[in-house]
Formats: sequence, C-alpha cells, structure tokens
Amino acid sequence: MKVIKITAIFLLAILASAFAASPAAAAASDGKRVKVKIGVSSELAKELWAPVVKRAADDGIDIELITFGDYTIPNEALNAGEIDLNAFQHHTFLNNEIKSKGYKIVSIADTFFTPMSVYSRKIKTIKELKAGDKIAVPNDVVNLGRALTVLQGAKIIKLDPNAGLTPELNDITENPLKIEIVQLSAEQVPALLPDVAAGLINVGHARDFGLSPSKDGIFQDNASLYKDNGYVNLIAARIEDAENEVYKRVVKAYQTDEQKKFFESYGGFYIPAW
Repeated sequence: MKVIKITAIFLLAILASAFAASPAAAAASDGKRVKVKIGVSSELAKELWAPVVKRAADDGIDIELITFGDYTIPNEALNAGEIDLNAFQHHTFLNNEIKSKGYKIVSIADTFFTPMSVYSRKIKTIKELKAGDKIAVPNDVVNLGRALTVLQGAKIIKLDPNAGLTPELNDITENPLKIEIVQLSAEQVPALLPDVAAGLINVGHARDFGLSPSKDGIFQDNASLYKDNGYVNLIAARIEDAENEVYKRVVKAYQTDEQKKFFESYGGFYIPAW
C-alpha cells in the first residue's frame, strides 16, 4: 500500500507541474502550434512586425499583435499576465516603469533604435550654427534629456557626466555658442523649424512632417550617444518567462538579416540594434 501511495503522489506532482507550465512552453514541448500575444503601441508597429509574424508562423508560433493606444497600459497588461510579451518601449522607459510601479518584467531582446536627429530649414550642417542661434527641443523630461544628449554628441554643448540618462538644462556645463534652447511640446517642434536655426525631432513627428533622418537630418542621432543602451527599443517579458523557449524563438524570428534589410527600406527611421 505504501508503494501505491508514493506512486500516486509522484504522478500527481508530475501532473501539477505540467499544468503549472505556461501554455506556450507546453505547446512547444509537444510540437503543437502555439499562440503568443504581444502588446504594441500603434498600427505602424504591426507593419514593422509583419515579417516577424510570418517567420514565426513558419516555426509554428502564431503571433497575435494587440494594439494599446496608451503607453501606460502595455506594461500593466504584461505584468498582469493579460499578454505574453510587449514591444513598444526603450530601456529608459522600462526602467522608469519598473522603478515607479514595481513591475516584475524584464527585457529579453533588443530590437531597434529610433533616432532623435537634428533638422533645419536654414542650415545644411550642424557646423553652420552661429553664436546665439535658437534650437527647439521637446519639453517633456525624457525627450528633453535625449535632445540634450544629442546636442552633446554634436559637440554643441557639454553636460555634467553625473547627469544620468535624462539630463536637464541645469546639467549643461558648457555652451560656447551660447545657443538658446527653446522648449516646446514634441509635436510642435517640426512646425517651428522655419523660426529657429534647428530642432530635435523624434521619428514619429519627423515622419508626420515628411522628414527623413537619413536625408534631412543635419546631425544623425545614434545609440552610442547614450548610456546603457538607454534608448534602444526592446521586447519585454515577465521575469519568470525570461528563459521561455517559445519566446526565445520569437526573438530569433525577429533578430534576422532579413529584418535588418526590411528596416533599411524606412530611410533611417528604424536602426537595427542587435
């Protein structure tokens, strides 16, 4: 009788373990097709993911892209288990969300970098800036910090090395041309270009105004300007799913030479970061 009881307990433990495993992991182990729900932030994101969705489908993984119109929701949904992964944010945003809200989520792969380049209607290169010129920048904390970092990369200003990922105006230690920095909401910067020497514009608003980073930018932003890949976009998962084999296969379907070539067709808006 003791042997029978022990065997029964052992079998129950195995069954419990199987049901505790994620559906994705269980499906992967028996060769069945599996669905992975990924949160994104726009219809354009679906366009960027389209080749990945096809490659994953060829590998038995059906990706369902779920669009969230509010940037505050995808991490909440992921943390709550309503979606399996999300892909809408960069490292700085994720780190701030984790710090402020305590989410148990983590980056599992880098995807692309979207440059905040310098544009101008008046000058052709950044070297043409003159003393006292005005430069328009976004006024929200994160994008202002990015803009100042880009201006440092262009050797227009210098920042306190202890300023962190989101420097502020009072972190400027050198401004030899005495450039006047004009702060506006990010969507207003492109419209003000005729009235300033230059402006720093993120890819979304640049696209809306018909501006291309590779063709129209007078200084090209790049990921190396930032500490710890701060503005490289990523795929996030819950901490307990960081080593999920199905999600690793999703990453593999994303990080391909084919995807790099696909990004090239967007004229510098999306730069592969893996």
